Amino acid sequence: MALFGSTAASSSAANTTQGDLSKDVALKDPPEDSISALSFSPQSEHLAVASWDKKVRIYEIDAQGNSQGKALFEHEGPVLSCAWSKVGYSAEYNGSFPLAILLTGSLQDGTKVVGGGADKAARVLDLATGTTTNATQVAAHDAPIRCVEFMDHNGSPMLITGSWDKTVKYWDLRAQTPAGSIACQDRVYAMDVRDKLLVIGTADRYLNIVNLNDPFKFYKTMQSPLKWQTRVVSCFADATGFAVGSIEGRCAIQYVEEKDAASNFSFKCHRVTPPGSSNISNVYSVNAISFHPVHGTFSTAGSDGTFHFWDKDAKHRLKGYPEVGQTLSATTFNRSGSIFAYAMSYDWSKGYAHHTPQSVNKIMLHPIIGDECKPRQGPKKR
Repeated sequence: MALFGSTAASSSAANTTQGDLSKDVALKDPPEDSISALSFSPQSEHLAVASWDKKVRIYEIDAQGNSQGKALFEHEGPVLSCAWSKVGYSAEYNGSFPLAILLTGSLQDGTKVVGGGADKAARVLDLATGTTTNATQVAAHDAPIRCVEFMDHNGSPMLITGSWDKTVKYWDLRAQTPAGSIACQDRVYAMDVRDKLLVIGTADRYLNIVNLNDPFKFYKTMQSPLKWQTRVVSCFADATGFAVGSIEGRCAIQYVEEKDAASNFSFKCHRVTPPGSSNISNVYSVNAISFHPVHGTFSTAGSDGTFHFWDKDAKHRLKGYPEVGQTLSATTFNRSGSIFAYAMSYDWSKGYAHHTPQSVNKIMLHPIIGDECKPRQGPKKR
């Protein structure tokens, strides 16, 4: 991609820890209500957006950052999550989880988009049929569906749904009933999938790890190392662990296997010290964590209106970006890691009184230039 213009103008910013937002481009015709989720296609430069206005929108983005709405489908309530279908990996498994899974081929598909919402339903739009509006209900729960993800099941996409009814269900899109389910300790608040790793975050700070070669039981269960409510979980690019973000302005890095436990750690982020104060910080929620698909570095975004790029292996912040004037509610990288999309929406964390006419719903496309997301030079732990 042309990355929205020349890289020369941003070369100086790329050499400091202060990031540059000057080349960020706004997505055209954003949702009319709060933005709950963003998801890039694994096959093309198409972005799916879930919103509280009961819609999932799909936009096409060109090399200059221009965007155009291409499809849209509706739920009967606010949409809380969205995801693209992905297949194409073949796996050889020798009994050790997760490092000994040999993956060949390339991750692709992108023919279907799913939304999960407060109407207790998951709906899929099959773009391969040429339709741009008529989604089909493919899953149901007894309470709102908070999270949706696709996994590859023998070369076909299988849907995973996580709900406030305290269950996670697996759905073959060709069947009307779930292929199976797992009962969780509490309401599902966050969920992510990478290769054969599924991580589920629930209320009361439970974290459940599932090996998708044995999908109907927990491989491991733990409580979050963070003391307050889980807001987001995100799997490492190599599927050896995951990051957790909470409402307390803190992020934790967790590896799946005990042999890697020495590399687990947590750190403070998205905290602001008011001018003139040296011992008081305003603490903001970590709303989104996204891993770069190539470099394995990651972003955090929060209610303070900032996002940052981090290198977990070096325990180092790569870039920090200026406050944008609005809560950041969702983020995602595109398939090559050349675009970082972030959503600006009020999250109601300060109540209705702070939802002012100045509150906006906006999606920005940030071109990844130079070394913004590259890990620090030097020996790696893994």
